[in-house]
Amino acid sequence: MASAAVRAQVAAKWQESFNRLNRNEPGISGLMTFSEAWTLAIEFLKPRDLSDPAPPKQYDLNKVRAAFGVVGECRRLPVMMEVFLEDMRKSQHLITREVEAYMTLYESNSDPEAIRSLVYRLVEWYNAWKPTADLGPTMISAYTLAFQTHIFSVLPPSFARGIKAVVSATLQRTVSQSQDPQDRVLWQAFDTLSLIDRYETLIASIGYEFIESYVEETCAGKWSEPVLATLRAWMVDKIVPWMLYPFARGATNADEAKTMMQGVGSRFDFHMHKTLCNLRTKEIFDIIVDFPDSAGALHDLKECLARVDQRADLVQALRQANNKRLLHPGADTKDILTHYVSTIKCLRIVDPPGVLLFKVADPTRRYLRDRPDTIRCIVASLVGDGESGDSLVDDNDPIQPLQQPEMENYSDPEWNPEPIDAGPDFRASKSSDVISTIVSIYDTKDLFVKELQVLLAQRLLAVKDGNFDRERRNVEILKIRFGEAALQVCEVMLRDMTDSRRIDQHVQSQKASSMHPTIISRHFWPALESSDMVMPGQFQILQEQYAKEFSVFKPDKVLRWLPHLGRVHLQLELEDRTLEADVPPLEAAFIELFSEKDVWTIDELVLRSGSVNRNAAVKALATWVDMHVLKEDSEGVFRLLSVAEGPTSRSRLQAPKPETGELPPVMSVQQQQAEQMRMYWKFIEGMLTNLGSLPLDRIQSMLKFAPGYDRTAEQLGSFMEAARREGLVNVKDGMWRLGK
Repeated sequence: MASAAVRAQVAAKWQESFNRLNRNEPGISGLMTFSEAWTLAIEFLKPRDLSDPAPPKQYDLNKVRAAFGVVGECRRLPVMMEVFLEDMRKSQHLITREVEAYMTLYESNSDPEAIRSLVYRLVEWYNAWKPTADLGPTMISAYTLAFQTHIFSVLPPSFARGIKAVVSATLQRTVSQSQDPQDRVLWQAFDTLSLIDRYETLIASIGYEFIESYVEETCAGKWSEPVLATLRAWMVDKIVPWMLYPFARGATNADEAKTMMQGVGSRFDFHMHKTLCNLRTKEIFDIIVDFPDSAGALHDLKECLARVDQRADLVQALRQANNKRLLHPGADTKDILTHYVSTIKCLRIVDPPGVLLFKVADPTRRYLRDRPDTIRCIVASLVGDGESGDSLVDDNDPIQPLQQPEMENYSDPEWNPEPIDAGPDFRASKSSDVISTIVSIYDTKDLFVKELQVLLAQRLLAVKDGNFDRERRNVEILKIRFGEAALQVCEVMLRDMTDSRRIDQHVQSQKASSMHPTIISRHFWPALESSDMVMPGQFQILQEQYAKEFSVFKPDKVLRWLPHLGRVHLQLELEDRTLEADVPPLEAAFIELFSEKDVWTIDELVLRSGSVNRNAAVKALATWVDMHVLKEDSEGVFRLLSVAEGPTSRSRLQAPKPETGELPPVMSVQQQQAEQMRMYWKFIEGMLTNLGSLPLDRIQSMLKFAPGYDRTAEQLGSFMEAARREGLVNVKDGMWRLGK
């Protein structure tokens, strides 16, 4: 039963197939018609060799279409497609042969025309073997896939290099507006072979590289004006027309092209911003140096960073440039401060919240904090005493009080959260005052106030015409910044200078004197340089007479002379000449002693002048030797030249060259701190003697009980390190002990 059923089923299927092929015609006439149609269709579709010189066989297209119709009616199109594809696979060696020939030619001469010719030839093969549209899209799609799969498998790696050269040439022609009409045909050929889809990344990279080279060529070193608008216009005029070929193919109008290019256009725009951002990041150090002339580049950089997230790269590049070109011993502190101020202003343009400034400035702030002359440079700039005449502050900027850090006010309706890339230590600064930012390098403003007092003292003592308007104006400005309480001592110093002139006028009215001392309040002025010098002869008499008249006018005050400070104007009357000289007091004291006798030794002069420094004595004598008033007869023995000797006379002691500036008579803050630390050394020495080895923090905690001690642990550590270099102490594993 089962076998009979199977036979019956097979017979039914066979009859059904026969009827479909015979198309229900009598006998086998329908089958014969199908056989003829099949033979014609297969013969028509069979791939031919394009290199065959024989002319191709001509077919009646109407008969071919009828044959395709018969095959279709018999539902044999899928089978015919398989036969066609198999025939095509057997003929693929023809394509492979030509690909190898063209690529061999290209690899021998690197001429992109070989690649262009190969593409056109492949399109010829594709069109020659392509089935007619009558067979439907399915068969055409299958053929296209098989054809492209084969050519992609036989194209060597060097083909990509050739495609890049050909596409680059089309871009160059488009940009230079010298387009070749064949370019459109070439892009259509690329589309036919699906080369655009396969090499889309390569084609995009050609555009990227062209943008990079253009930005580097036209924007490098040009910072005065923004260039982003110009670059965008260039992209629209030059790059977008070229992009229409590969990325908007098939568009029938501008709206369709815009829609098709939306994604790739955004990528090209992003790359343009990224390229400019990379360029400005590489130039950021020089841009800051050139500020404010480079403001245009900063505005471009701000816009680029909003489009391209490369803030971390900018921070890293600027920190590396600062470490290499700025933060080293060869850079002057004033230059570092000037660059830091420019950095503050520039990064506030690029990033108003201040996150970039916070990350970039930290190494610079730490380096400036460790430099001993930083405070002095800042203070000198505040009072307009910079050596170069440049100020860290723009004169047009409003004068503001120093801004103190504020706690977050979350009830403020204008409060905004910190930026996402802000670190845990970041605090947004609402102040635009540069001076507040600079002063915040240090934990307290007291250091600046002390340095202000020192600098003001030096400038007041240097005034000779009695005009203190400039210093008084500076004090008033500094009151606004630091507060009146912090500048009270400076007010006393100014008042002392005014009172000193008034006192001198009164003393001169009572008894005229050639001496005009500056009288100051010792408790309100920074410590002045001390000396054991004593003025001899008529100078001492003048001091005593002046002190006597002063005590009559101010009976509750006593003068303590500092004879080594100031200047003395002398008129020397010798036998054959009269000289005038404006010299320091030590020189005046020495020449006064020569009025007693003509020959002195250095040791005698030093002893009579109050045991002054021997080097200072040699320098003072060299001044008179250089003026041919004294002569060194032997080593350390000097004689007064009452009568000038001939010009050929030579002295063994050579006078030093005049110095450009004298040492300030006011002790600097560092000198004052060093003097105070020498006093605290006795406390430290007693601790280490009685308690043995101690860590630094223990020494610091015990020194806080000493009167007037206000040093930080870092300052104490620096002092102990200096004492170690002198051999006073030793340190091991953080434990300090007295040196042996």
